[in-house]
Amino acid sequence: MNMTNTPEDDLDVGARLRALRKRAGLSQRALAKKVGVPNSTISLIESGKTNPSVSALRRILDGIPVGMSEFFAFQPEAEVKVFFKADELTEIGKGKVSLRQVGRSLAGKSMMLLYETYEPGADTGRALYGHEAEEGGIVIAGRVEITVGAQRKILGPGDAYYFDSRMPHRFRQVGPEKCVVVSACTPPTF
Repeated sequence: MNMTNTPEDDLDVGARLRALRKRAGLSQRALAKKVGVPNSTISLIESGKTNPSVSALRRILDGIPVGMSEFFAFQPEAEVKVFFKADELTEIGKGKVSLRQVGRSLAGKSMMLLYETYEPGADTGRALYGHEAEEGGIVIAGRVEITVGAQRKILGPGDAYYFDSRMPHRFRQVGPEKCVVVSACTPPTF
C-alpha cells in the first residue's frame, strides 16, 4: 500500500531521506546495499520520482537508522544552490532589454548578479533612474552608452563601469550588434 502524499510531500520525503542519509555518512549505493534494495530505488525516492510504500520506507530508514516518527518530524535545511545553467537564470527584464538574474529569489541575499542583453535600439528609458545600491559591470560584446549623472560614455568589449546607483543613470545600446553585459548590484534592487 502506497502512502497517500501530494507531489510536494513526495519531494519532502525525498529531501528528508537525502538529508538523513548524508547526515549518517552513507552514499545511495551503501544505503541500498545495507537494506537490500536497488540503488535506483533510493535515487528515485530522493529525486521525488517515486513514492515508497510504508514498508519500503521503513526498511530503508532501518538502514540509517531512524524511526518513522523521527523521519517525518525531521526538517532538512534547504539545499543551497551554487551552480546555475544558462536556462536556469531568471528573466526580470522586458522588451529589448533582457536582464537574466542568477538565482530565483534574492530574499536575504546581499548581491544581485545579472547577465544583461541589449538588443539593437534597446534603452532603459529616457528618464534616468536611481536606487539605493552600488553597481558595476563589464561589457562582454557590443557597445552600450551609459549615462551616470552628468557623465556619459560609450563602452565596448572589455570596458567596465562601477558607480553609486543613487546617481541617476541610464543604459542605451548603440551600434549594429546586441550588447552583452555581466553586472553586479549590491544590495539587490528588484
